[in-house]
Amino acid sequence: MKALEQELITLKTSIARMSQTVIEMLNDDITALVERNSDLARQVIERDNEVDKLDVELDELCLKVLALYDPKAIDLRYIVAASRLIVDLERIGDHCVDIAKEIIKINEIPPIKPYIDLPKMAESAGIMIKEAINAYFEIDTQKALSVIKRDDYIDNLHTQILRELLTYIVEDIRKTKGAISLMFITRSIERIADHATNLAEVVYFMATGKVIRHTRIEDSDE
Repeated sequence: MKALEQELITLKTSIARMSQTVIEMLNDDITALVERNSDLARQVIERDNEVDKLDVELDELCLKVLALYDPKAIDLRYIVAASRLIVDLERIGDHCVDIAKEIIKINEIPPIKPYIDLPKMAESAGIMIKEAINAYFEIDTQKALSVIKRDDYIDNLHTQILRELLTYIVEDIRKTKGAISLMFITRSIERIADHATNLAEVVYFMATGKVIRHTRIEDSDE
């Protein structure tokens, strides 16, 4: 049992590190966009190797624990949840890289608008990731549900920003390239929030054994 406890501590530590890394990548993306710092965007791309390495290490650790210790009940769900969390965290890292690549492109042309709502959207997505991982560590269903509900705010911002960017294109066709890049970035942040929602849904399953994907949150609230 002590050996299993030690493996679970290692698992928690690595998941915390992986989640913190992707949050930092997202934050650096937005800084690179607002400050037009392509070098910082390139650093985000380079950090993806760190995320990929953690992905492989955590996957191997989960398989090792399942094979050697035959965990039961909540410990089993904890390991299964971890194996699913790392998939979404790795995908978040991929989206951060996609955003960074687009930022490098957009930094080569004049800015078409002040960046106000995009940073808000990214900040909220980062909070969702952090809170979902905290919910995992604390086995907190209410915190997990609050993360899921926060996705509506992201979706509303996504729609608002896209509508605004389309207006820029209609008013000045020369802004099309920049607007399309910003649409791509906005969509990527929205997908990151979707993955954060997945994290929270996994936590809820881990804590309760109940699958709430495709279920109204009000029906699952405790």
